[in-house]
Amino acid sequence: MAKKDTDFRSYVKYFWMLVFGAPLVLILALLLTWAGLFGDLPSTEEIANPKSFLATEILSADGKQIGTFFMENRVHADYNDLPPHLVNALIATEDERYHEHAGIDFRSLARALVTLGGGGGGSTITQQLAKQMFHGEGSSNIAARVVQKLKEWVISLQLERRYSKEEILAMYFNQFDFLYQGVGIHNAANVYFGKLPSELTIEESAMLVGMFKNPWAYNPSKAERLETAINRRNTVLRQMERNDYLSEEEADSLMALPLVLNFQRQGHDQGLAPYLREYIRAYMKDWIAEHPKADGTTYNLYTDGLKIYTTIDSRMQRMAEEAMERHLTNLQSIFFNQIEKRKAGPFYFQEGDSYAEGQKIISRAMRQTPRYRHYRDSGWSDQRIVKEFKTPRDMKIFSWGGDLDTILSPWDSIQYYKSIYQAGLLSVEPQSGFIKAWVGGIDFRHFKYDAVKQGRRQVGSTFKPFIYAAAIADKKYSPCMQVPNIQTCIEAGQFGLLEPWCPSNSDDKYGGVLTLKQAIAGSVNTVTTYLMKQIGPRPVIQMAKALGVTSDIPEVPSIALGAVDLSIYELVGAYTAFGNQGLYTEPIVMLRIEDKNGVVLDEFTPDTREVFSPEVAYTMINLLQGVTQSGTGVRLRHTGAGYGGYVTGYPYGFDNPIAGKTGTTQNNSDGWFVGMVPNLVTAVWTGCQDRSAHFGSTTYGQGATTALPIWALYMKSVYARSELGIRRDAFDRPDGPITIPLDCATYLSESAELREEASEYN
Repeated sequence: MAKKDTDFRSYVKYFWMLVFGAPLVLILALLLTWAGLFGDLPSTEEIANPKSFLATEILSADGKQIGTFFMENRVHADYNDLPPHLVNALIATEDERYHEHAGIDFRSLARALVTLGGGGGGSTITQQLAKQMFHGEGSSNIAARVVQKLKEWVISLQLERRYSKEEILAMYFNQFDFLYQGVGIHNAANVYFGKLPSELTIEESAMLVGMFKNPWAYNPSKAERLETAINRRNTVLRQMERNDYLSEEEADSLMALPLVLNFQRQGHDQGLAPYLREYIRAYMKDWIAEHPKADGTTYNLYTDGLKIYTTIDSRMQRMAEEAMERHLTNLQSIFFNQIEKRKAGPFYFQEGDSYAEGQKIISRAMRQTPRYRHYRDSGWSDQRIVKEFKTPRDMKIFSWGGDLDTILSPWDSIQYYKSIYQAGLLSVEPQSGFIKAWVGGIDFRHFKYDAVKQGRRQVGSTFKPFIYAAAIADKKYSPCMQVPNIQTCIEAGQFGLLEPWCPSNSDDKYGGVLTLKQAIAGSVNTVTTYLMKQIGPRPVIQMAKALGVTSDIPEVPSIALGAVDLSIYELVGAYTAFGNQGLYTEPIVMLRIEDKNGVVLDEFTPDTREVFSPEVAYTMINLLQGVTQSGTGVRLRHTGAGYGGYVTGYPYGFDNPIAGKTGTTQNNSDGWFVGMVPNLVTAVWTGCQDRSAHFGSTTYGQGATTALPIWALYMKSVYARSELGIRRDAFDRPDGPITIPLDCATYLSESAELREEASEYN
């Protein structure tokens, strides 16, 4: 009996030793850890200012993130940016007593110890944050894991002492890596749903919170993990119900919803407006060199969390990219069908051996490749290199709808890429110069060259309005003035010509008389030549320079027909003066740059200047409206299904005022369309990389077939969104008097009467 009493007292003694001793041991261990006995801890400064690489963010005018420059794709979100249901989902799932503990939840810890983790982990949100920020992954060594856990507890206590509960939650959301460059909740919301955190719904928030357990296992972007991700989301919703954040009915209805993603894989080569982002990257390199921080150090584009606010409208940008893809998918198929019949493939020369000339082009392109330079530097002969280039191999090539795995020789792949139709588009508000959409090419991963700013191609008849504008500004010509449609020559010696210049009309048709409005609508060369003969090339060049053109323009009469290489950016900028009452407005895309704290570092405004009078501008708008009413752009007005045949195949049916100009260069190498409505001017260029690759006929290669449909599809989408504010009404008439006659019926009637009177008098 005495022995049993002794044993019982021993058990009681050990029990109380455990009850009182374990906390004392834990406290002692924490103190020793705090003192650094088990290794260094983060300093007070590191905890107060945890180092975090913040991506530079590019923001659209409508508040969307259109890209980032990052070492780690993280954009900071404040607590106020997080919707309440997102916070509630996290607390309900990861740390139900979050608001009741000071960093360590001893109740959860005891449960975890008793059940050996079977009843859930004991880590609080604060502990998980401490682990992510300061000590990384756990160790397989038990002793090392105990030390890591002690450090985690100490850091958690320090975090709770220094930060509010709300700040810790925000830090936790900002720290977590959701994969696919979605570091932090701001980028995760954008990557998986194309939204800001504040726009997340309850079920979307539950999905993202569910990923905290394991972002790879519960990632919804992979089809094979979709069901697992949905189950995990539903678990989070049940936890929200359990913690009274949702009613049973709300949870049941949300769990029944499908998982709808708007997955947008992030990367420097992917996402919206990649050519624009590359332009901004290059610009920021120079900007950073010229704008040091207050302490003299240099900003880091990839880690300092700058914010670049742009004029781009993300909705219009997406519409422009989709319009380009829709039309070029069709156009490319037609081009492939045509060049299959050619020995020279995409290359077409009116004179000489097209095949031989095409092979020379491929050979020159081969010599510019890194592969060729590597072989040459390795001592290979040209013969051996060419043989290697003509050897088929496995490769992945660009294709609309997704890259293709195929077997092709590098030599043939060069010809293939020179067969791909390219395009560029720039859309600008003429009154402000704000660029609304910038599409520099068809696929940035495969084609890095930016057609908007870097590319310069012959502009063809889209240059003719500058000849007309110069003549009208100088001579006050009316759009109704009649000119004989006869072949006009500029003689040798005039304007420095060494021999006569007598250009033909593209259709070789002549006869009768045409008004200026009819002539520009039909892009008639003889009339443009007549105007050039009246004024000469110098006033045209001076006007083009005043309209923002920086490219060289030769002082020769042939510029009248567009023998000028310009960028899309220059051409659109020049056309802003027509839509803005004679006032040139430099297109701009950046509004301001801020640091991570919202301090404005730089602001941007466009250069503006008056180039010609509002009356001349309005007269030009009147002229250019004829292009879409009865000229080369008239297909914009047709409503019949499939008008334009299988080349375009779209009934556009526009009935609002549109001014515009098509352009087609020699041999159909370049197709253009510039279209204007009262508050938007948009230019589209199309063509292959090499000017020798093109359609063999104007039917297919003209700007009205290759470029105009992209403009039309884009504007159809734009007009479908009335909130964008793009106008359908008439162009603004200047306040002052219009002295240039625009009513051709009256003008021609009065001119006929004057001729009759003169005849009678004589």
